[in-house]
Amino acid sequence: MRFIKMHGLGNDFVILDFRDGSTPIGRAQMEKIANRKTGIGCDQLIILQPKKNPESALFMAIYNQDGSEAEACGNATRCVASLIMNETGKDMTVIETVAGMLPCWREPDGRITADMGEPKFGWKDVPLAKEIDTLHLGIGEGNVKDPVGVNVGNPHAVFFVDNVEKLDVSKIGPRFESDELFPSKTNVEFVEVRSPKELRMRVWERNAGETHACGSGACATLVAAVRRGLADRKADIVLDGGTLSIHWRDDNHVLMTGAAAYVFDGTLK
Repeated sequence: MRFIKMHGLGNDFVILDFRDGSTPIGRAQMEKIANRKTGIGCDQLIILQPKKNPESALFMAIYNQDGSEAEACGNATRCVASLIMNETGKDMTVIETVAGMLPCWREPDGRITADMGEPKFGWKDVPLAKEIDTLHLGIGEGNVKDPVGVNVGNPHAVFFVDNVEKLDVSKIGPRFESDELFPSKTNVEFVEVRSPKELRMRVWERNAGETHACGSGACATLVAAVRRGLADRKADIVLDGGTLSIHWRDDNHVLMTGAAAYVFDGTLK
């Protein structure tokens, strides 16, 4: 079984191609592949499958290290889009996911832009366990409090803090990921606003832990900051692994632009 290892700003993936219609691997195999000591190692496994919509290039399924399925992953979307555009020789493609159809294109500087669609703010859309204003969720601990709830294909809780570097994300991330307010758990972003055009973000990803980057998290961060009046609709999100440019357009679509890097490929036996 062939695989490709790629990453988007350090958020890394093992990509497996099942577009021939063969049966994808099971959860136990996924956990073995994702293990960084005994397998290839990755934040998420990406399964390429035959397209369901004729307007797309393929269907992309996303799985966490424990084999649980994720709805969206912006960095993986850019990586897969880069692969497909290299295959076809075209500078545009459409990736189909459970979160919807995601148009992608290559910028003149080589970076990849993905249209991540429209964010959702309803309490049932995030989703939350009870009806509450998603602009002020009210939960918190110490100076980490009152996040914004948003769904950009998957759930996010965005906290704004004074100094993100001093946070023990590995300690407080799991606390909020599994808060009873989130019936499906949530991704958790911790954000320091440096200016209306630059935000520093660290992320605790649902079922994956702290990662170097999270594309959907960067989108959620900008949307949350704009809703709070803290940022412009186009800004750079600085992550541990690098910078993503996010643009929340007037048509309500969120565009994410960043690098997609090939690491290596091989064969699983």
